[in-house]
Amino acid sequence: MSSINICLSIILSLCYSYFISSKIPKGIPRLISLLPIFYLFTILPLYFSSSFLIALTTFFITWLANFKLLLFAFNQGPLSSFTSKNATNLPIFIFMASLPLRSKQNTPIKNPTKKIPLNLGLEFVLFAIFLELTFHHKSQLHPKLILICYCFLVFLTIDILVALSSNIVKIILVGFELELEPPSNEPYLSTSLQDFWGNRWNLTVTNTLRLTIYNPVRSALSEVVGRTWALRVAMLATFVVSGLMHELLFYYVNRVSPSWEVTGFFVLHGLCVMVEIGVKRTLKDVWRLPGFVSGLLTVGFVVVTAFGLFFPPIIRNGADERVLEEVGFCFDFIKDKMVQFVGYFR
Repeated sequence: MSSINICLSIILSLCYSYFISSKIPKGIPRLISLLPIFYLFTILPLYFSSSFLIALTTFFITWLANFKLLLFAFNQGPLSSFTSKNATNLPIFIFMASLPLRSKQNTPIKNPTKKIPLNLGLEFVLFAIFLELTFHHKSQLHPKLILICYCFLVFLTIDILVALSSNIVKIILVGFELELEPPSNEPYLSTSLQDFWGNRWNLTVTNTLRLTIYNPVRSALSEVVGRTWALRVAMLATFVVSGLMHELLFYYVNRVSPSWEVTGFFVLHGLCVMVEIGVKRTLKDVWRLPGFVSGLLTVGFVVVTAFGLFFPPIIRNGADERVLEEVGFCFDFIKDKMVQFVGYFR
């Protein structure tokens, strides 16, 4: 299946969801009507040979689009706000479903005041620098320095992709009333793991997981085990699901049996967030670390655990090399064309 056919299949599937499934009563009947779409969106990444496109499709479609449609089946989430009896909101519905976007009216995430804002242009420059280091000079770098570069590349890639998606949608849908949130909120300024995962890192995924996993589990268990334990179980379940979706993404890219290291990474962080919240509640009126100290400890813990659990499955199977090669060649091509263009006017 070609890339064009894959894009057409996504658009037609979302048109079906908009015109047909939306007319079916919410709940199990609508969920059943969406099962073929869930299946199609789950297998679509397997039709690509490019590691980067596989990762992109798994993230955008297999994960986020499926989760948004799951919410839509119960008339919840961002997509339920853009259905109507005619085709007026169809473009918004398709973009909101297929791209990592979230509108302001559909998110409860708090956005702290920005202190060190990175605009899209600066992020592109930083991305090019770290890509140059890891693609052309990797053999000259210490392995730990390479992993640090990977941390920056992961953050910048997600931020750039989501920001570009938002900007493209704003241009195409210029006549529609749609406010889109930023992709992240300076995770490098996090003062706790709860702050990092809940309010700053990859907010589109955070909001989607909150609506699909955290809120339903907490609501279902509150009357059974009490509010406190319901919150804890819901939080851990959210991290487990996030880990499993990352494991699926790594499986599609690597095409080898899962090692479960990346799931372990998210389970570990889920447990640590639970402990952190308990400690903060116990000591909040007694003792508190200075912000810069807690910030260094938070970011340091995320980076160190990523070194040990998140990146090894990618590096072990050569997925990092393949993605760097694909993206690096694209950047080199663009760079060469820009040099030729500038030279033309000299």
